[in-house]
Amino acid sequence: MKQQDPGVVGIWTWSFDRQPAPAVRDAAAEIEELGFGALWFGEGLGRDTVGQAWLLLSATRRIVVASGIANVALRDPISMATAERALGEAFPGRYLLGLGGHRVGGRPVDAGGFTIPSGGRPLALLSGYLDAMDAVPAHGPVPDPPVRRVLGALGPKMLALAAQRTWGAHPYFVPVEHTARAREVLGPDSFLGVEQPIVFDPDIARARELARAHVAAYASGAPHQAANLRRLGFGDDDLAGPSGRLVDAIVAYGDLNAIEERVRRHLSAGADHVCLQVVGTAPAALPLREWRELSAIVPTVSRRTSVS
Repeated sequence: MKQQDPGVVGIWTWSFDRQPAPAVRDAAAEIEELGFGALWFGEGLGRDTVGQAWLLLSATRRIVVASGIANVALRDPISMATAERALGEAFPGRYLLGLGGHRVGGRPVDAGGFTIPSGGRPLALLSGYLDAMDAVPAHGPVPDPPVRRVLGALGPKMLALAAQRTWGAHPYFVPVEHTARAREVLGPDSFLGVEQPIVFDPDIARARELARAHVAAYASGAPHQAANLRRLGFGDDDLAGPSGRLVDAIVAYGDLNAIEERVRRHLSAGADHVCLQVVGTAPAALPLREWRELSAIVPTVSRRTSVS
């Protein structure tokens, strides 16, 4: 078997966590039929990353299913390694394991009365986690081809680790400038799959306010994201607002042409793949209308050479 190509454009979503399994299966199958190359999902306190991956892979036939990311603070490397093998063997070439975690290197967080633990110093933690996964002996079928891994990397040291130890990097909540810097660190041979939040609304004023709310949640509530933005030259005033400059740098909003232009800018800056996250819609609903309309840009931007 060969590795399935994730293509140039994918979908990134949190929305499956709030949906019953039949609705998730139907939506995943439709995303595949719309022509997207990869389907990315996060991990919070909804479905665990392994169960979600199995659900999505079993509902589809070709599309790459990618954890973006599997939170290393929520499971030990033995569990992750054995799950990786099971998914890779059952769905050859289609599972992409993204590793990282918003609590890596941070303080424990209270999630509605449940504490998500801190993981420790990021670089040492993830390097050790990869070492431990690689050391787990196989007592069952080994996937062929092996499962590809990426790291949820932002800073230069983590990007360098991604290049050295995995297939590449999956930066989240980043402007085009970061894509260019990430490509410099990763070099020409590593995969770079960038998450891009979008507000798909032709009413520019309304779209920008929805975009501002999305940026505010990360700029004020995610220290690792704030630190990355400061590395890129955004100051405390940008983060506190958030400023229009920061909102415009992070979120693509408006009509289909504006979103396609942002995808092309990431690709020109060095991205191999851009996964689009629809934000600003009702959190309990699937953004099916937006996904269907976004599929129109897949054939136009996919003329770019695919990742081998």
